[in-house]
Amino acid sequence: MPISRTSQRLEEPKMKILIDNGHGVETAGKRSPDGLFREYRFTREMAATVVEELQKRGYDAERIVPEEEDVSLAERCRRVNAWCSKLGTKNVCLVSIHVNAAANSGWQKAQGWSAYTSKGQTQGDKLATALYAVAEKVFNGHKIRKDNSDGDPDLEESFYILKHTNCAACLTENFFQDNQLDVSYLLSLEGRNAVIQCHVQGIINYVNSLKQ
Repeated sequence: MPISRTSQRLEEPKMKILIDNGHGVETAGKRSPDGLFREYRFTREMAATVVEELQKRGYDAERIVPEEEDVSLAERCRRVNAWCSKLGTKNVCLVSIHVNAAANSGWQKAQGWSAYTSKGQTQGDKLATALYAVAEKVFNGHKIRKDNSDGDPDLEESFYILKHTNCAACLTENFFQDNQLDVSYLLSLEGRNAVIQCHVQGIINYVNSLKQ
């Protein structure tokens, strides 16, 4: 008896959504000049909530760095690529959550949200584009940093975790920890909810786009 298309769809593996939270508790300098904002704490809270919200909606999501201490980039990539080897690269995606900084000390003028992918055209571009589409809506009134010169909005850099992972991957810089307006926004309930919504809905939109 031939297998129906419905059965084939049900047997397709679920997308494994991996969320990375930037830096660890002991990483120096990753804080606002007044010390009220700590990147490690914020990104871990955001990552944990994003995973929780995705799981509530039936998606297979988990953090790759549940530890409080910093985990090397090589080890982070190893954990991601282990899932790629197990499930296939097309069935895994990665979003690494960070907060930007313009300088090593003092309050700065640079501000805004952005997402990075590795250089060249990759599947990560589609993931980042999905995040940008939601960011434009939920961060209304706040700066969105982008580069449309190659046809999509993401910025491109050879960040280790993007360059050395095998799946679709992007890294978000959720505003600036050395800009007073951005820090106030990130410390507010409105800002935190917007960051969560951007990641959750952006990832869902990306995953759903692969089914079309």
